[in-house]
Amino acid sequence: MTQTDTANSFVSTFTLPGAAEGPLSGLTFGAKDLFDIGGHVTGYGNPDWARTHPAATSTSPAVQTLLDAGANLLGKTHTDELAYSLMGANMHYGTPVNSADPRRVPGGSSSGSAAAVAAGLVEIGLGSDTGGSVRMPASFCGVWGLRTTFGLIPLEGAMPFTASFDTVGWFARDADTMGAVADAYGCPVVPAPTRLLLPVDIWARAEPDCVAAMAPAMARLQAHMGPATPILLAPGGLGMWRETFRICQAAEIWQALGGWISEHRPKFGPGIRERFQIAEQITAEEWSAAQAEHTRIRARMAEVVTEDAVLVLPTSPGPAPFLSEPPEALDGFRQRAFELLCPAGLSGHPQLSVPVGKVEGGPVGMSLLGAPGQDRQLIALAKAARLGGAF
Repeated sequence: MTQTDTANSFVSTFTLPGAAEGPLSGLTFGAKDLFDIGGHVTGYGNPDWARTHPAATSTSPAVQTLLDAGANLLGKTHTDELAYSLMGANMHYGTPVNSADPRRVPGGSSSGSAAAVAAGLVEIGLGSDTGGSVRMPASFCGVWGLRTTFGLIPLEGAMPFTASFDTVGWFARDADTMGAVADAYGCPVVPAPTRLLLPVDIWARAEPDCVAAMAPAMARLQAHMGPATPILLAPGGLGMWRETFRICQAAEIWQALGGWISEHRPKFGPGIRERFQIAEQITAEEWSAAQAEHTRIRARMAEVVTEDAVLVLPTSPGPAPFLSEPPEALDGFRQRAFELLCPAGLSGHPQLSVPVGKVEGGPVGMSLLGAPGQDRQLIALAKAARLGGAF
């Protein structure tokens, strides 16, 4: 990497050249430090993890695909500790700079990849999304970010987290780059959605200033697709959906990481430590009940988001919180945000966040959520409706 890391976005820098030709030829990317890269230790945002694991012997397919498509890898980007946060702060390595508004957190857990793209250090930021780890930093940093359809892109060679929710995702500053990455990953070509749905219960969770900032983009989207049909997405309440996601996610995280945590007793930062303590205490009965509710929610999402329909929703309740906010305020924002983020996580649907405005200097993103396999079509729809901009 020849330029200075002005955003504290990289945990380590090195150059792996991509193939001489391909759809991403000449572009650069950073990879979240939970993807294996041969010869490098995958630090997973925690020095104790890095200390207790050897260098990877092979490169994750998600990374190798971008290299094979011609993109040049410039290094490994920061992640929240063991990817278990949404704000982007890391006690051990610091907080990447949100170049769109340096007073604010960048979002996480794919914090470094989003920050690197926002700062213009790379054209593509490779990340992962379980509960919002691409969508949230995309909204906060004023860039495009896609959570892909669950299972669409292999996660071999990525650190363990959850079996039911983890997905690959990426960031870029424009639709054309987003589309080129979709080409590289071989995202399917399917018919574009023709109906626009507006989940009123999700929009009610967004701050009024955030809704107002998205109004011009919403007008362009409806001019392109026709008027949005209002719906009630979660008849039983989004709070129940959030709790279902929280319990299922926490139980699976402890299943994946509890053994290592119990053996090594790593030093975690505020918030991360408490979340792992809660995860350890999830009972089998709680998990079983949440799994049954998860099945019902997936059925509801499949009923609503059919192949011809797309949901439009705010990515986040508002702009990124300020760096000066106390931990309890950040956690409160995180809880509110999960009510907007959990539908895609619970259903496995793709969701694209597009920068569409600002509130008091902080970017806000609007999302398109489609049926499984609609990843490429969401990008094409956002481009055709002239969404996105320089925020």
